[in-house]
Amino acid sequence: MNADFGAPKELAGGLQQRRALYQPRLPPCLQGPTVRAEYGDATTTIDPTCAQAVAQPFPHTFGQPLVSFVAPAAGAGAVEERHPIRVGVVFSGRQSPGGHNVVWGLHDALKAYNPQSLLYGFVGGTEGLFANKTLEITDDVLASYKNQGGFDLLGRSIDQIRTTKQVNAAMTTCHSLNLDGLVIIGGVTSNSDAAQLAETLIQNNCKTKVVGVPVSLNGDLKNQFVETTVGFDTVCKVNSQLVSNVCLDAISAGKYYYFVRLMGRKASHVAFECALQSHPNMLILGEEVALSKLTLMEIISKICDGVQARAELGKYHGVLVIPEGLIESIPEMYALIQEINILHNSNVPVAEMSSQLSPWAAALFQFLPPFIRRELLLHQESDNSAQLSQIDTEQLLAHLVETEMIKRTKEGRYKGRKFSSVCHFFGYQARGSTPSNFDCDYAYALGRISLHMIAVGLTGYMATVANLKDPVDKWRCAAAPLTAMMSVKRHLRGPGAIPIGRPSIHPSPIDLKGKAYELLREKASSFLLDDFYRTPGGIQFEGPGSDAKPITLTIENQDYMGDIEILKEYLGKVRTMVKPGCSREILKAAISSMVSVTDVLTVMSHPLNAELPLYHFK
Repeated sequence: MNADFGAPKELAGGLQQRRALYQPRLPPCLQGPTVRAEYGDATTTIDPTCAQAVAQPFPHTFGQPLVSFVAPAAGAGAVEERHPIRVGVVFSGRQSPGGHNVVWGLHDALKAYNPQSLLYGFVGGTEGLFANKTLEITDDVLASYKNQGGFDLLGRSIDQIRTTKQVNAAMTTCHSLNLDGLVIIGGVTSNSDAAQLAETLIQNNCKTKVVGVPVSLNGDLKNQFVETTVGFDTVCKVNSQLVSNVCLDAISAGKYYYFVRLMGRKASHVAFECALQSHPNMLILGEEVALSKLTLMEIISKICDGVQARAELGKYHGVLVIPEGLIESIPEMYALIQEINILHNSNVPVAEMSSQLSPWAAALFQFLPPFIRRELLLHQESDNSAQLSQIDTEQLLAHLVETEMIKRTKEGRYKGRKFSSVCHFFGYQARGSTPSNFDCDYAYALGRISLHMIAVGLTGYMATVANLKDPVDKWRCAAAPLTAMMSVKRHLRGPGAIPIGRPSIHPSPIDLKGKAYELLREKASSFLLDDFYRTPGGIQFEGPGSDAKPITLTIENQDYMGDIEILKEYLGKVRTMVKPGCSREILKAAISSMVSVTDVLTVMSHPLNAELPLYHFK
């Protein structure tokens, strides 16, 4: 474990020093020493057909109400004396810009609550939590980490609190430190574990309240309560600059195709956002491939069609962007990876795996280039998934496209110049970036909300902020039950589908019916043929562009909390107009309308898969 975690560090650069002075902006409800919690209706699951499957293993935390935090009522009396509280915080996800500001916001709110309160950071991530290795977070400790990138204040490790041994170790630490609350900072996996830990602590009469904070560079922890995650904005801005630089290099040389792989495992949000910001010629989204069930060679054919269409215009350069999770979205590759995972779980030696694959999987495995074969056999991640960051999918595509273009040349179907490619993987360059103003503000607010959640006794919740597309003074602060974000995977969709596996918060894919995707489809042909490259430049911290937010966030209307309020207003109007004593005509009209609404909502609760083709290059 790194002994330097939490040590004061010299901010050597002028930018670092200036950023440390930035004071994050807060929504009005968080600007005072206290807030008022307003409790809403009981919640269900994100997929109502999974409600029973989620409720059964979470009897104490399922169905909890949505909680909004608002400023105290005008004229409220003096703040009562509050006992000091003890809170622990742990980084449980991959490092993401803005994570330090969550700790900072939590610390400031804790000290405002009672100056004698204590905040413990677990050194070394979840392993530090299990081993009770702590660092008391103070103003002095935080001084050189405010608005800075990385997770080096505390570090991170296996990002898992799942096994019985791990959960028991975490519970022992909570008892030992007499913690009133534990804040878990991470993505979908970490917050799923947080939900299970909260339930277990209640069952064992442990007073520690467990709350989660959505921090993930992949942006895949996205649902009706969470509009985006801390770090996503910064990562996309940094990667968009890199992609745009490559675009300008491509058009300058005029002879290379750049294949760029970006972060994004089961969801393609980073690649999607970066494409909207930088306008590369081609973008292949995992969600499109999975929905259309495109094979590897069908993808290659489409890319080659794009290369050929550009060659007809005298253009022999271009940029293709893909997410790192693309390879798992290709049906035959996904099946091959699943077979390899089974062999790993059965402790089959790597040297013997290829001989134990099924005949069709073995044939596909042998078809692939040797470097891909080696990478597919690498040991799994801590969550038993393939090491997607180590699989050079961009090189695989470039290799197969070159082979296909040579074939087309020999057959006389392609008469242009020789195809040449350059490959890049931008996977780690942005994780430690200095966070944008948006991520600094968002993370700091979430940290403060976390303290208020613990103070009012919430457990099994996630800190949320809604209306993020608007200025900070319009943000809505709330706490949403983690179980309301959970679902259970199914093999089929529809009324007859059977839930498979344990309830979890699953990565949210790109909405292929959303406004942002519709914009991408409208621009696809222009991106492909017109070299309509956009240069967003580096992150701006002051002046024009400093408050820019993700394009996908600003396009989509995601104010779920606001929509809930609108619904409440309409229901209130119905209750006012339809009272005992109203006319029979009004009563019948109300019943008829309610029947129609109920029928529509019943159908929408069981959506069927809709087929959407990958956008055409021609």
